[in-house]
Formats: sequence, structure tokens, C-alpha cells
Amino acid sequence: MAFKPLHDRVLVRRIQSEDKTKGGLIIPDTAKEKPAEGEIVAVGEGARKDSGELIAPSVKTGDRILFGKWSGTEVTLNGEELLIMKESDILGIIA
Repeated sequence: MAFKPLHDRVLVRRIQSEDKTKGGLIIPDTAKEKPAEGEIVAVGEGARKDSGELIAPSVKTGDRILFGKWSGTEVTLNGEELLIMKESDILGIIA
């Protein structure tokens, strides 16, 4: 099933954090926070100005991003947990 977000929304796959600290300590699943880093899976066509002119999105498929802890709506597509969020919820692109 193909999914295309509408307007200025993006579909994001969370990137899991490391299971160990830099010192080698293993972090149990119960102590882990949901990662705030992800990869863009799909991008909508962009928002529209009041005049109807299209504003192109600043991100593209494949970009690694940082987003807020409570950003987006969790959905399950093809058995995979993903997030749908507005482009404005994205804090930045990781270069």
C-alpha cells in the first residue's frame, strides 16, 4: 500500500537509539525514551499561501531529521510504526 501525505505533512520513520552508552552500559527497554530522530519516508506537496501559490517543502524523502518529543501522530502502515507530522514540527535536518 502506497501512502502520500497531504499538504505540508511528512511521513517519518523513527531511528532507534543505541542500546549501550558510550561507557558500555546496556540501557534496558524500560529506561529508553522514544527517539526524536527520524528519516523522512514521504513528503506532501506543500502548503498554500492565501493567494493559492504553492510553498514547496524544505525537506525531501531520505532526509534525517530531529523533531519534538510529542510531535506527530503515530500510525501503523504495512506493520511498521510511523509518524505523520506537519513540516513545522520538524526542528532541523541532520547533515
